[in-house]
Amino acid sequence: MDDKLKIKISIADRVYPLTVELSQEEGLRSASKKIDVMMKQFEENYAVRDKQDVLAMCALQFASQSEQKQIDNSINGEETIERIKKINALLDQYLDN
Repeated sequence: MDDKLKIKISIADRVYPLTVELSQEEGLRSASKKIDVMMKQFEENYAVRDKQDVLAMCALQFASQSEQKQIDNSINGEETIERIKKINALLDQYLDN
């Protein structure tokens, strides 16, 4: 059985036909709604000339959120490694005694 699904996603008053995995449909529809909500917020709060400007602002917002999550995860990962090293050192001391 083919797990592909044909859907139509609307972004900025344009419809995009897509063929996606069944497991991707919910995420794509949710992302489309988030883009539309963000676009409306930008249009209401900033003087924008056209949809392309609003879409660029949305793209920057989503990309910066993604990058910040990667930075945060990297920092947390380094902290976790340091904690594990300290715990290992304490265990080594305990086992040596």
